[in-house]
Amino acid sequence: MATAAVVVTRGACAWAAAAALRGGCGTAARGRPGAGPARPLCTAPGTAPSMKRYLWERYREAKRSTDESVPSIMSNLLNPDAIFSNNEMSLSDIEVYGFDYDYTLVFYSKHLHTLIFNAARDLLINEHRYPMEIRKYEYDPSFAIRGLHYDVQRAILMKIDAFHYIQLGTVYRGLSVVPDEEVIEMYEGSHVPLEQMSDFYGKSSHGNTMKQFMDIFSLPEMTLLSCVNEYFLKNNIDYEPVHLYKDVKDSIRDVHIKGIMYRAIEADIEKYICYAEQTRAVLAKLADHGKKMFLITNSPSSFVDKGMKYIVGKDWRDLFDVVIVQAEKPNFFNDKRRPFRKVNEKGVLLWDKIHKLQKGQIYKQGNLYEFLKLTGWRGSKVLYFGDHIYSDLADLTLKHGWRTGAIIPELRSELRIMNTEQYVQTMAWLQTLTGLLEQMQVHRDVESQLVLQEWKKERKEMREMTKSFFNAQFGSLFRTDQNPTYFLRRLSRFADIYMASLSCLLNYDVNHTFYPRRTPLQHELPAWSDGPPSFRLPLLQEAQAK
Repeated sequence: MATAAVVVTRGACAWAAAAALRGGCGTAARGRPGAGPARPLCTAPGTAPSMKRYLWERYREAKRSTDESVPSIMSNLLNPDAIFSNNEMSLSDIEVYGFDYDYTLVFYSKHLHTLIFNAARDLLINEHRYPMEIRKYEYDPSFAIRGLHYDVQRAILMKIDAFHYIQLGTVYRGLSVVPDEEVIEMYEGSHVPLEQMSDFYGKSSHGNTMKQFMDIFSLPEMTLLSCVNEYFLKNNIDYEPVHLYKDVKDSIRDVHIKGIMYRAIEADIEKYICYAEQTRAVLAKLADHGKKMFLITNSPSSFVDKGMKYIVGKDWRDLFDVVIVQAEKPNFFNDKRRPFRKVNEKGVLLWDKIHKLQKGQIYKQGNLYEFLKLTGWRGSKVLYFGDHIYSDLADLTLKHGWRTGAIIPELRSELRIMNTEQYVQTMAWLQTLTGLLEQMQVHRDVESQLVLQEWKKERKEMREMTKSFFNAQFGSLFRTDQNPTYFLRRLSRFADIYMASLSCLLNYDVNHTFYPRRTPLQHELPAWSDGPPSFRLPLLQEAQAK
């Protein structure tokens, strides 16, 4: 699989960096069979005192060339409403479309996470007897991002890359960053061993000490954990981190299970649900082309019904061939023991044995094996969309051969940031500066090494600036300093395609084929080394022209 999440750094900026370095220094004998070791094309004057001047001249040449390349990069920006492909897939092969509900068919306003945070905080106080003073903490939507790991025993929140390395500078105890030296001492480096990582579904269990937060609903949970940790630390209160983690997890769970969240949304649906007629447009388009559709959600019947009436219309059930609520994913995909139950108009569960899943009816629980037997919808003819990479997509793609689509709302905002001139210019120069460091490290004299140290300092500062473009504490959802995040690694593995919202489907024909871009491996020559990466990219300019 290939991924297209951060094309500015792997595409346009890679081209800019190559072009800038060609303007300064390159290597000889590269790519010639039988050639000896590569040697610098540029040779510095032999006297040590001139090395400083020589290196800074190369620096200025590369900077000038990079600045000149920015307009070309800016003409090839990615469309935030595009669909990105990890695996080749043709929609002409898809006969059945399935959907999750929360953050797939329906999106919520910023008020919802504040509601969840406040309700869980009050449960901690009222039912778990936590100090009343924690009520002074309010939800901060800019604090956490999805995909973070939480060390349950150490009460530390952190960002981990695809190779299990902690990104230093993104490790938080409470609301304060943990110094790099302390992190390295704590973990005997910055690598987290496999046996300490979370289980397959991101949970902390079976002796694992890490929990990965993959759900959009987990953002208030991470913030609440950090706030309560902060209170205990600031007030020198001795506490057991494992108990705190469990109590916060139970409180967040109870906000859902006890119906606190559902009742609040139903009581003020306009406040909490972002009305979008494009959801209906997507479903209507698929129905007009004869596609079968189904809904499998963990949310309850009345809640889904009211929400769908609001965003789609009173006739929303007519668009779906099967509707399943309170499915308890991911158990729905693995547990063969739970039969379906029909839900009547009043929400009462009926005891009838289910021999057929009928259109217009709502069913509860069940399991995928029974679902497949009753519908006959199998394999690669089915495409299921969800926002939770583990609970919604992992089992379907690994065990059942369904095609999968991930809904990543953060993608649109990150692409808009990446399309700014400030970001493009910063990344282009960061790539070029890294190339300069790699090539000029051969100069080992004291004066050269002092110059290289200055460049390394600038590179570190630029990396911190790049992180703050997205989130001041944790940076991008998709990248650490130089590697993909653990989140992106799982996204690449479990989702055939990914997009910011279902409305992106409206930009594509129902027979469209998605092709993953052939991004170069480290030992392959980039196809765009002599020009901008415009081949087959979902460009913003083209979308605007349409």
